[in-house]
Amino acid sequence: MYRISPHVRHFGQALLAGVGLATLWVNLAPESYYDFIEWRLADLPLPAWMWHMAVSLTPLMIVTDILMAAFFFFIGKELWEALILERGALSGRRAALPAAMTLGGMLGAALVWLILQALIETAAEAVPGGGWTVPLGSDTVLAYLIGRRLFGPGHPALHLLLLLAIATDILALVTLGLANPHLSIRLLWLALPLAASLTVWRFHARRLGPQATERDRRAALALWPYLVAGALSWFGVAASGLPGALGLLPVIPAIAHADRSFGLFAEAEGFLHDPLNRLAHLLARPLAAILFLFGLLRGGVDLMAFAPTTLVLLGSLWIGKPLGMIAAAVALAAATGERLPPGVSLADLGRIAVILAMGFTVPAIAIDASLPGGAMQEAARLGLALSLLAGPAALLLLRPAGRNAAST
Repeated sequence: MYRISPHVRHFGQALLAGVGLATLWVNLAPESYYDFIEWRLADLPLPAWMWHMAVSLTPLMIVTDILMAAFFFFIGKELWEALILERGALSGRRAALPAAMTLGGMLGAALVWLILQALIETAAEAVPGGGWTVPLGSDTVLAYLIGRRLFGPGHPALHLLLLLAIATDILALVTLGLANPHLSIRLLWLALPLAASLTVWRFHARRLGPQATERDRRAALALWPYLVAGALSWFGVAASGLPGALGLLPVIPAIAHADRSFGLFAEAEGFLHDPLNRLAHLLARPLAAILFLFGLLRGGVDLMAFAPTTLVLLGSLWIGKPLGMIAAAVALAAATGERLPPGVSLADLGRIAVILAMGFTVPAIAIDASLPGGAMQEAARLGLALSLLAGPAALLLLRPAGRNAAST
């Protein structure tokens, strides 16, 4: 099996370092922590027709809405290649099981959230039915850290785990944006990323077609047109009211890419020189810093914030998501006779579901967008921190017999 790039492991370590520092800071000096993440660096006087709300540049906004777009571009590239490239992990019928498990897990998490919220009084400011988008996402890099130790490098179950984590995170972020009740005619701004992507594909990426001359091929390797298209795409997505972290995804299909897939986050892609892989290579090192900052700004957990919302979130992630994933896989097998990927057992499927019961990156973004501020958000953030215990539990209780997981 192919080797996964060590950068993914470094991403997880950087994210955890940021979360640890933020949690220490918020419990020792909460006033200075919140002053820092909400520090107003500048106010942008954008007209109302251009932006849906007043814009203040804060460390939280810069990292979450702007810099994290690079991370979702990085994992979105892997999902796109898995779908469209030769030997892609989601090409043909191979997409059926990951798609069913992704949708089943998200549906299960949302359903349990709504049931528990109706049974438990979460907070005085809670909106009935509100917040169901919070538990939909997972965490790709933390899932990889746990999965690599549990299954070992190169195991097919690790690759299925990565597919599910990436698909879940991106689809959860899209759902978060579309669930925004304030979306309106501003969605017309999505014409800008569409136009930018079509333009860069028509006048730049197509130079790498089968009839391209050597001169065309050299010109098509330039990255600056894709960077311009990416900037326009980000602005259009953010102006539409969708999460800015989605801003670079529309341009991915327009970027010239390799002909075949080497696997998710394959280390061999470091030797490829197509524009899409070159952009991913350029992002690899900065992303560790970005994820550290994201953990620092979004990962501050008040250890005294326990409340009913904490239980609702844990129930959604620990019960709803795993049961939804397993139920979807079983239903798919019963309806179509779909088989598990070679080398993946039903027990491995259960281990994957438990690992994906961890939630952080996308749920941390969803908390601010879906829940009332104050104690309810802090209780949910504590729930996210506690949900990460599913990872160590999987390592202690679910390690496959006779299999030595790698620790590097």
